[in-house]
Formats: sequence, structure tokens, C-alpha cells
Amino acid sequence: MKIRLLHKACSIILIISMLLLVQSALAQSSIEGQTATQQEQEQQKQKQAPSGLANGKEAAHQEAGLQETDLSSERNYSEALAAWRAEGIKEAQSAAAVDAGGPLQVSDPNALYIGSHAGRSNLLLWKSARKEWVEYEIDAPESALYEIHVTYHPFTDNGSTTPILWDIAIDGSRPFAEASSIALYRTWQDARPILTNRDGDEIRPRSKDVSSWSTKALVDSTGGYSEPLKWYFAKGKHTLRIAGYEGAALERIELVPAKAVPSYEEALAIYPVASSMQGAAQTLQAEDFTYKNDTSIKLFSDRNPRTVPRAKGRITYNTVGGARWSEQNQEVIWTFTAPESGNYTIGFRALQNTIAQKTSFRTVRIDGEVPFQQFLAYPFPYSASWQGILLEDNSSNPYYVYLEKGEHTLSLTSTHAPVKPVIRGIQQFSELLDTIDWDLRALVGNVVDRNRTWVMERDYPDLPERMLDIAEQMEQLAVEVKIINGVKDSISQGLDTAAKDIRSLLRKPEEIPYNVEEISSIREKLNLFIDSLLKQGLQLDEVYIIPEGGKKPDMEASAWNSFWGGLENFYYSFDSRDSITKLNDDKLNIWVQRGRDYVDQLQQLADEWFTPETGIEVKVNLLANPELLLMSNAAGVQPDIALGLTQDLPVDLAIRGSLQNLSEFAGFDDLYEQFSPGSWLPLYYDGAHYGVPETQSFQVLFYREDILKRLGIEVPQTWDEVYQILPTLQQNYMNFYINPLQFSHFFYQNNVEFYEPNGLQTAMDKPEAFHAFKQWTDLFNTYAIEPEVPSFYQHFRDGTMPIGISDYNMYVQLSAAAPELNDRWKIANMPGTVQPDGSISRWAGGGQRTGVIFKQSRKQEEAWKFLQWWLSADVQQQYGADLEAVNGIAFRWNTSNVEAFTRLPWKKEDAEVILNQWKWYKDIPNVPGGYYLDRETNNAWVRTVISKVNYRSSLEQAVRDINRELYRKQEEFGFIDAAGNRLKNLDIPVVDRPWEGIDRYVE
Repeated sequence: MKIRLLHKACSIILIISMLLLVQSALAQSSIEGQTATQQEQEQQKQKQAPSGLANGKEAAHQEAGLQETDLSSERNYSEALAAWRAEGIKEAQSAAAVDAGGPLQVSDPNALYIGSHAGRSNLLLWKSARKEWVEYEIDAPESALYEIHVTYHPFTDNGSTTPILWDIAIDGSRPFAEASSIALYRTWQDARPILTNRDGDEIRPRSKDVSSWSTKALVDSTGGYSEPLKWYFAKGKHTLRIAGYEGAALERIELVPAKAVPSYEEALAIYPVASSMQGAAQTLQAEDFTYKNDTSIKLFSDRNPRTVPRAKGRITYNTVGGARWSEQNQEVIWTFTAPESGNYTIGFRALQNTIAQKTSFRTVRIDGEVPFQQFLAYPFPYSASWQGILLEDNSSNPYYVYLEKGEHTLSLTSTHAPVKPVIRGIQQFSELLDTIDWDLRALVGNVVDRNRTWVMERDYPDLPERMLDIAEQMEQLAVEVKIINGVKDSISQGLDTAAKDIRSLLRKPEEIPYNVEEISSIREKLNLFIDSLLKQGLQLDEVYIIPEGGKKPDMEASAWNSFWGGLENFYYSFDSRDSITKLNDDKLNIWVQRGRDYVDQLQQLADEWFTPETGIEVKVNLLANPELLLMSNAAGVQPDIALGLTQDLPVDLAIRGSLQNLSEFAGFDDLYEQFSPGSWLPLYYDGAHYGVPETQSFQVLFYREDILKRLGIEVPQTWDEVYQILPTLQQNYMNFYINPLQFSHFFYQNNVEFYEPNGLQTAMDKPEAFHAFKQWTDLFNTYAIEPEVPSFYQHFRDGTMPIGISDYNMYVQLSAAAPELNDRWKIANMPGTVQPDGSISRWAGGGQRTGVIFKQSRKQEEAWKFLQWWLSADVQQQYGADLEAVNGIAFRWNTSNVEAFTRLPWKKEDAEVILNQWKWYKDIPNVPGGYYLDRETNNAWVRTVISKVNYRSSLEQAVRDINRELYRKQEEFGFIDAAGNRLKNLDIPVVDRPWEGIDRYVE
């Protein structure tokens, strides 16, 4: 169906082009005939293509592994499994194995070699920061479906917090798309006992990697399947290739028969006969779990009066999970002892309120095994408040598990398996609507002409039928979502609404070409549903092991406890120990505009390191709103230091006389050399530096390597090369992404400074500036780049925007939440502009967070010592490592200290790209009234791209408006007089050469 629609879409585009040369009727006839022939050829190819794996080995192996294909062109696991079963392929009854110490070949013998580790020998030691691969020959005893089990030991001394992700190929190809993202997880343990700070607040414990030898089945890293993946091997010898980045010691790889999971009735029938037990339920505090497989799973403080232990006005980590236990395959394991052999049921005190009316699912395992099918994906329904949940069937009959007397483990693992078909359905709707969107844009053009009359029977004859089919399928999927979820939620309602919107368009088919944007809007809303479906939040306070016949515990607060607890919480709310207005004269007061996790981690590090070294005590407080800095200045209540401020605030505060000139401190020159010159530009004002760079983002090119290879596209190095790849992308219903609000790189790469050297007026009225502005707006007006994209991340994942420019946040998102794209995406330097000497200018900003010292501080020397300590490479590295150990890769610290950056666990290839781009880092200076530059430049873009105003007149208007505001502010702050005469200059530094200081870190 997809191929047929693709060829139909291509034929329509060709028809529009031919209309410019020949008569419409002749062109349409010609193209339709060609399309029919292509469809017949494609159908014939599909009939000839086998569904099973090829038996022959690939003759030649590439360094990267295997020929890459787009995810959308590979069948998924469920499709492959269904095809194998349709061909009569049975489950394996016998096993096979190969020692990891005997590979056929490896990509780099210096990175993958035979050795010993953790008490075992003849191992493959995989030690590399780059992508490597290893191949094994394995002899399958029968043609059947097997599970692949691996005995491995992750390295725990390399600072990595991510799971081991592999790309698996059998005889040179992947059997299904999910094979590109196979996960082996680490084992983590939270430090105990939980420490407290001086105020009595508990400090969130660090996670320690306690991984040891284990044998695990290969699973899908996206959590789309509750059981291990099955792999088809024909009888005989095969080449198994494993490719990946993360290091580990490998001992053995096995093909084993899958262990069938019985139904509850089947499991119950084989339980030993056990007498009823009258003992009390065993209560486990959920936050005291034994292990977890992801550092992102965190403890949380809850103030509910029934939650144990009670949080009495202080941060008390008494629960686990919530929004930070919602991603795929995240597992928590508890250890408990069964006092007697017999049947037990399991209960939880749970809060599941992450997304309204949405059910979360968990795989329940006892001693590492799922006891029966009903525990493969057990539903935890939405509830706005804490509730007691017993694992039971739809008739409220409890599920029992038989336990022998002694120690056991219980685990819950987040799974997306029940909603996987829904996600796939939404993705298919999005693809179909995207095809229709492109067809209509090819038909209508960039500008919708409402004076033109459309006849759909002639212009787009099958459109109504296609849209009606989509609407009907959406309505059916909405019903399925309600069944899976148990109640109607925002997803099922959204699908129904989308179907109604499509039916509304179909009431007047001839007006559909006027409403192309509405179809795009429907598609974007559908894509947002996927993010909601993937969130499987669950927060736990207690776990109950209840013997059959035993009394169920009270799992919810009584009315009296709720009332009394509410009064206590109201009383605790008046505790002012955390109030930022209560400054401690005996300590260095620091306000931090970041989340609580960052604040607590900094306080802990300062207590452990800075205070013992210097004798200076530190009090770190959370700054919820930067506007408090301006108000505190007026009130005379200011901290000594503020951290985490956006890069515009230091100059904004300095203009008002609030900040201390950091250039006056001893050692500033040495500190200055540690950071790129372009990062100091926004922090310089009137001959002085008023802030220091703390963290720094970066603008780089993200691209889907698999898709670009399939399309035959090279990674563009210049903007001219970007223009060259756009037709290929758009002919395949894809596009390039640019954030329309980011514009500095266009000007800087064309050698345009935003202000005159004296800083009193903008320099955007130069010929080079008009050229840069035209280059920026032409990308949207001439080259048809999308001006509005709600989520580049989602488009990048589904392949509709396989290349684009984004920043650090995109990198972290992909690393933390898109394991299915393992080794399919990469980054490259920002496309640049060729200079007259042939070099490529890659100037780009990115944004940074900064630190300042306040002028009213009576501890300025102590504050300067703290900033020097805080910005040092050792401290930045330790802080980044601690953050990631506690919170996972989603909290990767983007330090502005280059040496510390090189010590953090970045992929080597990615680090080299970022470092090479870093030398071109250059942000916009801040001057009085400078806020107008960003505002009016974006207004000029809107006029030119949205309202189609001539680019030159639009930018000229922006220049006039910017200069008017600059003059007004300069008069206010004494740079010019009322007549406009210059009294003094701002003297903005000029950065026109890449930073050479970074060269020693770049290979």
C-alpha cells in the first residue's frame, strides 16, 4: 500500500512539472502509464522476495558492519515473527553455543582482544570508545526460532551509565528493524545509608555500578515486547555479527529454545498443594529496593500522611519512581524472604498520575522469571491519589504465585508491549497524511490560491477515498486504545477528534487544497500522542507479600490520618529554612537557577570538597525565578553568587549596577584563557566582564546515517551542499530542519557583526547582512523548508526529517530516549559558508548558562575563590559524573570547561565533532536595548516568510526599529545625550578567528 501511494505521489509531482511544457491531458496519461508499470514491477519484486533469512554468508564485509537501510523500509519484529510462523517455522528444541573468546574476526584487534576479567578467562574484552564489531560462526542444530543468550560482564570503571546497545546481523543482514537496537543492561545499587544535610534534608543517594557476571536474553531496547526476541536460524553454520560502542567482557553466546510462559490456569495447576497460611503480610519499603537497571530511576519525597517514613517538613526520600520510572525496560528489583512454602499474592501502595486517565504497564518477575502470561504486562490504572493495588484478575480474584521457603526476588519492569500496535498504527497514519500533505503541496504550490477552483475528480481523484480510509482506521484504533487502556483517555479522544476533522474536510472535497495546513496540523498532533504512549510512570511507597489466607494490609490513609496529615503539612509549609530571603551571614550564599537535583548535588559537593579545602561554608538555594534577582536588588537582599543564569542576565544586571566586575580579581586572565573567546562576548559590557561561562550548548548537524545512505546523500559541509540535497529529500517526502529562531550563524558566517564596534547602533544594514538575511529566509521561501515544526526530535525518529541543525538538548534526548536509533544517527559540524580563500566558516552560537558575583556582597574574595573552584576541570568533571550517576544520561552535564568535557563519557566520534565546532563558538554581545535585536530580527523573518514582504524592506524596517531602541536606552544609561551626541563608546570586542586554545584537545 505504501509503495503504491509513493508511486502515485511521484506521478502527481511529475504531472505538475510536465504541465509547464505540454498539455495537461497528454502529460497525465503518460505519467499514469509509467506509474502503473512501476507498480507492477514493484509488486513482482515483492512476490519474489523471501521472508526468511538468507542462508549464504555476505561475501564482503564493510567496516561499519552491513548495508544500512531506513527503519521504515525494514519490517519490524512482530511482522517478521508472524511471517516465520506463517511459513511453519517452529520453536527450537535444541541449543547451540560459541565461546566469545573464539571470534571469526574483529574490527580492531587492539580494541577487541582475548583476555581475563573478574575471575574468568578466554573472554573477549571489548574496550573501545568507538564503534567496533565482532563476528562469530555459530552452528544451528535445526531450522527453528531461538532466543540468543549472552553471558557478559559490563566494565564498571569507565564511567559509563548507559546500557550496552548492539546492532545484530545474521549472515550480513538484520532479520528485523529492532535488531539494530538490542540492549544489555547494567546493575545499579543506591548508596546506603541516605545522608542528610545541615538542614535535615535527605540527599538523594548516588548510584553505584555493581554489575557482575550474568546471562541474559537479548531484548528490544524500546520495551515494545515483554518477552525476549526470537531469531530464525536455518540449520547449518551462520555468521553472527555484533556491532556497538559500549565495552564489556563477553564469555559465551548461546542459541537456546524459548521458555514458554504458561497461562495463570496452567501455572496454578502445577503448583504444589499448600495449606493456607494465616501469617501477616510482609511489607517492603519500595525505596529500599535491592537493584535497578537504570540510574534514571530515582527516589522521591512524598508528603502524603500515609507514606512511610513520614516526611515531616523536610525532604525525605520515601518513595521510588514516578515520572523518572517511565521509560522502556526500566527495572526495579526487591529481595524478600518467604517464611513458609506456599501461595502468595503481591500488592503495592502506588501512585500512578503521570498522565491523566492513562494506564501504565509493568512486567512482573519472580526470581527473574515471569510466572504466567498475565504478568507479562500487568496494568496499573490511573489514579489522582495514592491507592492500594493487589495483583488480581478482572473479577478481583487475586493472582497467586507459589514460593518455596527462603529468599526470593520480585521485579517490575516498564513495558510498552500493549501499546506497541497503537504506536505503529499512529506512525502509519502519520506517514499516510504526510504523503497526502506532500501531494497537495505539489499540486497547490507554496501559495494557496483561493481564487482557483479545484475539481477533485480531475485534480486528485483518489484523495477522498484515501482520507476516508484513514478516518475509519483512526476510529477503529481509538476503540482499541480504549480497550487496552481500560478507560477513555486523551489518546483515544484525540484519535476520534482527528477522524472527525478529516470527515469534516471531506464534506467539501473541492476545498481540501485550501486547507493543507490543517492536514499538517492533524499529523503533528498524532505524533505528539506517541510521546504520551511511551510514558509509563509509576510511583511506589510499599510492596506487600501476602500469604494465601493472610490479612491484607491497610494501603491507604484513613480519613482521620488524611485530615491530621493535612494540618501537619500546612504547619510545615511555614518553615522558612529554605527561603532565599533568609541569608546566612556566616556562609557564602549561592542562588542557583536550576532544578532541585542540581542544587542538592552542588551543596553536597561543596560540603565534601570546597569547605574542607578553604574553610568557607556554603549555603546553596534554589532560585525559582530570575526576576527575583531584580526584586531582591530593590529590596537590598542579594546573594553573594548566582549560578545558572541565562547569558543575557549578567549584562542586564550590570547595567543596573548590581554586579561586580570579575576582570578586577586576581587570576581572571588565567580563567579567561580556559574558555572560548566567543563565549565571553555576551558577558562583556563597558570594558568589563560581569559573568563567567558555566555550561554551554552547541549547534551541530544531526543526521540519520541509515536514511542518507539509502538516498545516496553525502553529509553537507556547506550551505550550497544543503541546497543540493533538498530536492532528493523532498522528492522522498522528507525535509531538512532548521530552527527559524536561530539566525546568528547566517550573519557570522557571512562576516557580519551585529553591532558597530562602538556598540551604539546595529551593523545589520551592510550589504553582507542583507545577503545573510536573504540566505536565511530563502531556505523557507525558495527551498521549502518547514517554517513550523513542533518536534524535530519526533520527526527525526520517524525519519521524515532525517537531517537538521539542533543542539545539546536534542543530543541528550536521542541518547536517553531513542534506543531504537542505536548507531543510526550521528552528528557533524554545522554547515558553513565558503570564504574567498576557499576555507569554510562555521561560526555558530548555542546559548550558555553563567555565574556572577553581586556588588553588595561582603564576601567577594570568598565568592571569587568559589567560582575559580567551581569552574575548574576537576570539579566540573566530578559534578558531571555525580549528576549522571544519580540521574542518568538525561542529566549529562554540558560544561563549558573544555578539559572537563573531554573527561566526561561522550562517544569519541561525537566529542571530536563537538570540539571541532566549539572552536567556532560565537554568541551575540549584549548591549543596552539589545533585546530588540533578537525581537525585531525575528519579526523581520515573520514578515518575509509568513507575510511574503520583500526581504530588503523587511530587514531595513528591523534596523530602524533596533536603532531607535538602542538610542533610547543609550540615552538612559549615559552613552549619548538628548541630542544624540556620543558621550562614550561601548567598544565591543571582535572575535574573527577560530579559537586555537581548543586545538590541543582535538585529534
